Amino acid sequence: MIENIAQTLSDTARLLGSRTAVTEAGSGRTCSFSELDLYADRYGAYLKAEGVKSGDRVILMVRPSIDFIALAFSLFRIGAPVILIDPGMGYKNLLKCIENVKPDFLVGIPAVVGLSLIYSAKFRSVKKRFCCGSFLGIEKLDIRRKLEDEAPSFQPFAPDETSLAAIIFTTGSTGPPKGVRFEHSIFAAQLDKIKSYYEIGPGDIDQPGFPLFALFSTALGAQAVIPDMDPTKPARVDPQKFVRSIQDYQVTYSFGSPAIWRVVSHYCKQNNIRCQSLKKVLMAGAPVNGELIRQVFDIMPENGEIHTPYGATESLPIVSIEGHVIVAETWAETRKGKGTCVGSPLPGISLKIIEATDSVLGNLTDCTILGPGQIGEIIVKGDVVTSAYDGNEEQNLASKIKDEDGFWHRIGDVGYLDDVGRLWFCGRKAHRVFSRQGIMYTICCEALINCHPNVFRAALVGIGSEPGYQTPVIIVELHKPISRSQKDILAEVRDICDASGLLVNVEHILVHDSFPVDIRHNAKIFREKLSVWAQNQVLKQ
Repeated sequence: MIENIAQTLSDTARLLGSRTAVTEAGSGRTCSFSELDLYADRYGAYLKAEGVKSGDRVILMVRPSIDFIALAFSLFRIGAPVILIDPGMGYKNLLKCIENVKPDFLVGIPAVVGLSLIYSAKFRSVKKRFCCGSFLGIEKLDIRRKLEDEAPSFQPFAPDETSLAAIIFTTGSTGPPKGVRFEHSIFAAQLDKIKSYYEIGPGDIDQPGFPLFALFSTALGAQAVIPDMDPTKPARVDPQKFVRSIQDYQVTYSFGSPAIWRVVSHYCKQNNIRCQSLKKVLMAGAPVNGELIRQVFDIMPENGEIHTPYGATESLPIVSIEGHVIVAETWAETRKGKGTCVGSPLPGISLKIIEATDSVLGNLTDCTILGPGQIGEIIVKGDVVTSAYDGNEEQNLASKIKDEDGFWHRIGDVGYLDDVGRLWFCGRKAHRVFSRQGIMYTICCEALINCHPNVFRAALVGIGSEPGYQTPVIIVELHKPISRSQKDILAEVRDICDASGLLVNVEHILVHDSFPVDIRHNAKIFREKLSVWAQNQVLKQ
């Protein structure tokens, strides 16, 4: 039998009772595990009385807070799938996602409720709106008022293997955002991986840079400190506030984008700050370079750990590596263009490398399996791997491969397995450049340019649409302020290209002021947009 994640919270609340479960760093507001469980229960009873039932889809658009966590658990308790969409993806993508997923109810802040009325056609499936704030007479959801009600508690929904818990949308970094179906069984497996592999549980204090991870923390008995930041803009985190809450609440671990830790580690170095309570840091969302890992180690205690879990919205976590291994063993190979080592599969996870193709692969027998050291398409199988996209059969066919006892997921990345079974990431399959001299892989090639001290980051793109005849272009974003002549820097980048077998056929080197990046992590480069920009720049030359 699969356990409802809301039941996991109730079990934790019985054990930990009055211990603090959630703290809002911005407001200072806190609640205990018993209170959080009660809030979820009362919210659930109220929403159920208002017509929300098991199977109803509820879009939840509330700022990271005690309310967000309690409402999410209340919907799990009802058995009403929670729909989570990054608001930072832009109105066009946001409205399209909402129209496609067809929510039955909306729980949101006033701005979202207003948006739903302005674009009512996109929200035509919504039967009722609940506002976490005051808006045009729509009844305000208020935890404190609900506690005064004599709402009866109710038995949580008992899920089976197929029961849907949530639909979480991808960022759309390589195409339109897709709604990923999360059954309760997926959440249960993710909880188990986080608890057993990363050894997180009661006594830990988490500061999640990604709001969803607060649900996992509290379910596992760890206190969640909601940082005072905009989670849709991690690169713009205020490092002083982020570090202050780590110190004030003695945070023991934190999950966040490399963009957060780049800003935070730089601030700590400038101000000679070491976060002595911070025992573990988890960084994910984009390749993490060895220099950043060194910088973050410098702000942690000597026995601190850094983990870089690898996966995707559809499958996370599936592979992981510890920072000391990266610094001591694999980073030197990455700098030579060998790709980024993301580690070994977690227990219960299987990986294969197949010959990359854009064709639908109906069965594993249709695939050509590659050996160690051969770059190809990464596929994964395991208990944290989601089975389908919502209402997107075309994408399901393109992304899933059947075998005799289940399916494999095509993660959309390319890489290889080394002789000891570790996975090396070489880039997105869609970002390969098919030049006259052969296939070029973004992560491998860009690492050579990223070694230049004046280069903040580089991007390899191809211009021209005919496979085998694309023109490779290197685009660089420079560290600011630029203290040297741009012409001299570009000449040195050209020297790197000419000296490398991977980059010797690069025809153009361009400078871009600020790369377009994904919303969720502010780290994945939108190379498709840069390719269009590069095409226009070359035509002007």
